[in-house]
Amino acid sequence: MLRRTVRSFLEQKSSEIEVRRLMNTSSGYDGVVWSQMANELGLQGLAIPEEFGGSGYSFRELSIVLEEMGRVLLVSPFFSTVVLAANTLIHSGDDAAKRELLPGIASGETTATLAVTEADGRWEESSIRVSAVARGEDYELSGTKHHVLDGHTAQLVLVAARTDAGVGIFSVVGDAPGLMRTPLSTMDQTRKLGRLDFSATPARLVGQDGHGWKTVERVLQLAAAGLAVEQVGGAQKCLEISVDYAKSRLQFGRLIGSFQAVKHKCADMLVQIELAKTAAQYAANCAATLDPDLPIAANMAKSYCSTAYFNVAAETIQVLGGIGFTWEHPAHLYFKRAKSSELMFGNPHHHRRQLLHHIGI
Repeated sequence: MLRRTVRSFLEQKSSEIEVRRLMNTSSGYDGVVWSQMANELGLQGLAIPEEFGGSGYSFRELSIVLEEMGRVLLVSPFFSTVVLAANTLIHSGDDAAKRELLPGIASGETTATLAVTEADGRWEESSIRVSAVARGEDYELSGTKHHVLDGHTAQLVLVAARTDAGVGIFSVVGDAPGLMRTPLSTMDQTRKLGRLDFSATPARLVGQDGHGWKTVERVLQLAAAGLAVEQVGGAQKCLEISVDYAKSRLQFGRLIGSFQAVKHKCADMLVQIELAKTAAQYAANCAATLDPDLPIAANMAKSYCSTAYFNVAAETIQVLGGIGFTWEHPAHLYFKRAKSSELMFGNPHHHRRQLLHHIGI
């Protein structure tokens, strides 16, 4: 029922025409639709505990929503706000910050994100260079964060920064003094990225000083699982586009779907998607229960689903032929989303290295 409801809503609100319109805007989302998602469907608060204004469901239910969003290439700060920022707060161990910040996310009043990567683009603790210096009860941040998902529009930014005690997490309001936000040009226009420059920017500590990376690491595992599910949704839509076209396109007096080469492409795409579904669903189940296997499942899913989505999107263009290369056809939108998702939170090689590390090889 949740899947049917979300799919029906998104098919109305995230048509190809609407995706193309929003990807050319600076904000990157429709505020009215964002409010409807929160107030009519309760999507932003779906996996937020009830005591903090959410519905108290698990990552399993959230994964269904993410898969459907990937299917329609939803242009929205949902992933950055719900998967990244909300989970950072939930796992921070800071009850005061949860009570203050999570209700706004659940109600749709607040868009948020998590800023981790810097100039080298690596998702590792050793790469954190932004500094946080104590100023009374609060802190001041200095440095630059790169490729922050929806960073140029988020009303709340959670920042991984380094103190004398180690890496901590700090909350910064979007219009804070000393914060300069620059939207970035990206290949995938359906994903909005920003660069954040901090210059003695006031910030508040979330959680315990020096223990922030443990939280960030957990959130990145959840994000990898969530993105894998989203990739499955996009890949499934690519297959549907390919099969529908193969059933209707005539060439040499025959439907191209009757040609063996096209049949083989579609069959190979289906096999990759089914394997990707298995990996993504297992990762989502581990995320829902915080299973000890989550690091292994998340890295495995993100690695395989990234490769599968990119391959399926590329093969879709081949099945479509000449029309698949045109700006007018949505195939290139899925191809670009597949590529950006492949690189987000680390490419497949990164996740395979992490997988080997977690299984002790």
